[in-house]
Amino acid sequence: MQHDRVRPQWLAAATMTALALAMPGVASAQTAKERELEARIAQLESQVQALLSQQQQTATQVQEVRTAQAAQPARPAVPAGAQPIQATTITPQANPGTVFTVGGMIRMDAMATKTTDGDIAKGSAGRDFYVPGAIPVGGNGPETYSDAHLKFSRLWLDASTTLDSGDRLAARLELDFFGGSLGNTAATNTYGATLRHAYVSWNNWLAGQTWSNFMDTAALIDAVDFVGPTDAVVFVRQPQLRYTNGPWAVSLESPETTVQPLNGAPRVIGGDNSAMPDVIARYTHKADWGHFSVAGMARQLKYEPVAGADSTDTGYGATVSGLVKMGDATDLRYQLTGGDGIGRYIGLATIQQDAMLDTSGDIDALGGWAGYVGLRHVFNPRVRGNLYHARSQWGNEIAWTGTGVTSKVQSWHANLIWTPYPKLDLGVEAIWGERTLESGVDGELIRLHTMARYSF
Repeated sequence: MQHDRVRPQWLAAATMTALALAMPGVASAQTAKERELEARIAQLESQVQALLSQQQQTATQVQEVRTAQAAQPARPAVPAGAQPIQATTITPQANPGTVFTVGGMIRMDAMATKTTDGDIAKGSAGRDFYVPGAIPVGGNGPETYSDAHLKFSRLWLDASTTLDSGDRLAARLELDFFGGSLGNTAATNTYGATLRHAYVSWNNWLAGQTWSNFMDTAALIDAVDFVGPTDAVVFVRQPQLRYTNGPWAVSLESPETTVQPLNGAPRVIGGDNSAMPDVIARYTHKADWGHFSVAGMARQLKYEPVAGADSTDTGYGATVSGLVKMGDATDLRYQLTGGDGIGRYIGLATIQQDAMLDTSGDIDALGGWAGYVGLRHVFNPRVRGNLYHARSQWGNEIAWTGTGVTSKVQSWHANLIWTPYPKLDLGVEAIWGERTLESGVDGELIRLHTMARYSF
């Protein structure tokens, strides 16, 4: 290419020299034009050289990108009809290789309720699901009413990563709408988002808020009601630090003490948490026939009505639970819990307290037991049903608490759940519940609870 550029210049110079010798008069004028033409040619050659240099740089960059892409592992082929929404990550700040998932459910609950001794206060939890501690007792006769809401709709976000070192990291954030009302049932029916779970885990460790280690979620009843056997179930979410190794799990969990004041006054929460966390250990055995689990808990109860005047006591409890498969279509689920100072862990802390206040102003752990058993049967791939019973009973010191506190609660439930399409459940549950005071006075609840739920 260099010789090609020199040849035209040489010919031009020879031609101009010959013209100058043949026509001396024209030579001077031609020489000026020649200089102008040579300057333009030089300028064009400079521009061409710049373009060639830029082209070479671009080609080098393209080759570098291709080399980098070739070095990356090949992505697995995406099945037809399952193309990703976008090709780039939606978590650019996360660790490389993080898998991000989102899910939840839309759920509507509607129920008709009859209570024999007055009605449950509107806007309270007992109007949204079965809360035995809210059953009216000694009221002014039967009441019938209906309610509907979507508070138990849910949204969750998960992120999980396996690092090059083999370490596993994960996090979960889950919300529902069982929070304080932001509107009213006459118009907007809006509710605030409520934190359910928020935790991070690495390998065998977990830190954050989730189900208590004292709770066996695998033994929960397949209920239409939001909780089901609320009279007896261990049901707590709270901050904790947990270590799991095989069938064993040990946790340190947030301490909190609920206290029954003298003569049946409304409960109080300790005022200042114990310095010691609740310590819980669980063992779970899994097999083809189902699972069996046992857990123990030790805790310090503390009540401080005024600063510097605190009283403490020791609480402890144990629970056994499990699921037994009885053929391909039927299983039995159960839980039995007992101890002193376990009231906060039973029935969403709505039935009884951890401790009683005596006449000296000190607290004494309240003893009690709780249990449920349920039978689940799958009639066909689209229809299943459950029959279950739950009960708890408490050892109040009447001289301190009076006779107006809850002595026992119990309930029977029967439901059918129909799944006409995948992830869509339509359910109906009949509930009978009873609450009895230490005085012997009781009240009953009869409810028909329906549910429509789509999970995604």
